[in-house]
Amino acid sequence: MGNANLSLFNRDGAIFMGSRRDPVGCQVGLFGVPYDGTTSFRPGTRFGPAAIRAVSEGLETYDPQLDRDLEELAYVDLGAVEISYGAPEPVVEAVHNATAAVLDLGLAPLMLGGEHSISSGAVAAVANRYPNLALVQLDAHADLRDSWLGGRHSHACAMRRCLEVLPSGELLQVAIRSGSRAEFLELRRQQRLVQLNQLEERLEKLRGRPIYLTVDLDWFDPAVLPGTGTPEPGGFHWSDFARLIDLLQGQQLVAADVVELAPSLDPSECSSVLAAKVVRSLLFSLAAAPSP
Repeated sequence: MGNANLSLFNRDGAIFMGSRRDPVGCQVGLFGVPYDGTTSFRPGTRFGPAAIRAVSEGLETYDPQLDRDLEELAYVDLGAVEISYGAPEPVVEAVHNATAAVLDLGLAPLMLGGEHSISSGAVAAVANRYPNLALVQLDAHADLRDSWLGGRHSHACAMRRCLEVLPSGELLQVAIRSGSRAEFLELRRQQRLVQLNQLEERLEKLRGRPIYLTVDLDWFDPAVLPGTGTPEPGGFHWSDFARLIDLLQGQQLVAADVVELAPSLDPSECSSVLAAKVVRSLLFSLAAAPSP
């Protein structure tokens, strides 16, 4: 556990509530990626990681759902990945290297975005460590386009790029509600589209396998989370997410990300608070996961 790994991160600024700065003895490594270079509608997700950290102090450390307290959990906030703004390819590579560094430190990675295009870099690094990795996606959108607005690493292509670096090809896309006709044909043909009432059965089939959970916050309904770049009516509420967290207990959740918070689009900061609460739940779930 050397300093070379930590040189990939800018460690200035606020940290998520209760986080340590020293990774020694920790179980989870949290880091941010402030990038929204391929945003196609409403920008601002580059400010998501900082907003989640800023509002986190307003949450209780105790989670009554899981009956656990962050004060009893060792986790580190490693800061922000050093990235260059502009083309997404160097950013995806930087995310890959940073995620690999977190894994090398013996930590479960928890990445805060930023836009969804960054996820493929993290998934690739985790899949290198766990070749049988399964990917579970919470999202309003299918994100299966091969390219969008001339780019192959657009946020609209996030799951297509993830599938290319996921050896198992195992992708569960939970209650997707927006996409092209071609995307939905593929979702149904490949049996990747999982409705909430099917989730327990489908997750049970993954028991014993390493899981990466990617949470695009536009999965939530805009009524409860308006602060996102591509809101989509007909979404979900905290109770739906809490049900997923219950189902993940005892599963081998080895990595996760939370992306697409655009805090400036919700001056009330309620979206940021919900995102921070998602992060709190994932910290517990990652720390509790048995080793694959």
